[in-house]
Amino acid sequence: MCKSKIPRFSAHLLHLALFGRFVSKKRENFAINENFSEYRRKKVLIAANHFYMLYRFRRELIEDLQSRYEVVVAAPFQTGEEVFESMGIRCTETKMQRRRVQVLSELRLLQAYKRVLCLEKPDLVLTYAIKPNVYMGFLCTCYRIPFYATVQGLGSAFQRPWLSCAATFLYKLSFLRVQNVFFENQSNAVEFCRRHILPPEKEVVLHGAGVDLNRYIYTPYTAHDPPRFLFVGRLMREKGIEELFCAVRRLWTEGFHVHLQLLGFFEEQYRQEVDRLVADGMTEFYGFQKEPLPFYQNCDCVVLPSYHEGMSNVLLEAAAVGRPIIASDIPGCREAVEHSKTGLLCRAKDANSLYVAMRAFLALSAEQKAALGQNGRRKMEREFDKASVVAETLRIVTAEKAAPQPRRVTA
Repeated sequence: MCKSKIPRFSAHLLHLALFGRFVSKKRENFAINENFSEYRRKKVLIAANHFYMLYRFRRELIEDLQSRYEVVVAAPFQTGEEVFESMGIRCTETKMQRRRVQVLSELRLLQAYKRVLCLEKPDLVLTYAIKPNVYMGFLCTCYRIPFYATVQGLGSAFQRPWLSCAATFLYKLSFLRVQNVFFENQSNAVEFCRRHILPPEKEVVLHGAGVDLNRYIYTPYTAHDPPRFLFVGRLMREKGIEELFCAVRRLWTEGFHVHLQLLGFFEEQYRQEVDRLVADGMTEFYGFQKEPLPFYQNCDCVVLPSYHEGMSNVLLEAAAVGRPIIASDIPGCREAVEHSKTGLLCRAKDANSLYVAMRAFLALSAEQKAALGQNGRRKMEREFDKASVVAETLRIVTAEKAAPQPRRVTA
């Protein structure tokens, strides 16, 4: 009888041993699952209003982020999303009216952003442009998701009193829990502080998006006959296009047969004026160009009589190539130009001031014009190197900060 119990007892011991190993394994698995978030690759969501512009000016930053995080980009599907997808970045569409405010469209955008947050569950969010800053920022504030915003200029929202009050209120609401806000010029940061939108310790002023000095290489200056003035940007009132057309017509009237080269989309109201200037031989219209570098290299001077800018990438690229600049004496332009050293400044919204600056440029010798371009290149190397801007942005964004636990986002 005792003999029969021995194997049964041994079987019990074996079962206990196997059960112990099973429990131990389960505990191990539980510990791994419990700490999985520590090993999971963190996710960054980038919200913007245009895929192509984001790629063109933030590509280097996004590539560096991609080496550290899983990156997802949310923006309207127009052009440029295929480039991000070829980089292995997932793109999600968020339709928006970029230049108009309509209540139903804004509510739909807010709902779209909420769905993106619910689906992606990002650890960190970066926003660019006013609508992503305000709407995505508001949701990140509600759900306690760490986010960083970039203010790329104040735009027309701060030019009109009633709209300015609304924008100030929305920014205050959305930036309650923002980690930091990146500004492209000091004046914009001061304005946010003056309006009590943001405390000074959360403001970070960068040199715009910087300029890729390896891509926009210095090209020796060549004078053209007739002289070529280049405008790059959307043909719209706020870019000073009316003053530019007026100054060019006045130069022609006085016998200075300059050529104005236009790159960019135009608003419908300027179609007839552009057609007339082209027919009169004053202007060459090239439409939107994905690669403006050859146009910088083959012009005499880049002109931007804008009313407001964050930091003009056009001026940075032109100066890096070694071309003199004529620009408005406003925040976002004056930082890129040293008057009479790298170019000339004129008063915004003043066609006569712009004409005087263009006339003064024409009076310079080829050597003086080349010297302006050389000084501009040195300024870009000294202050606006994109590598430095990207490094500073990454240093701040990737810094470990004590952040509140995010709330669950539900659709």
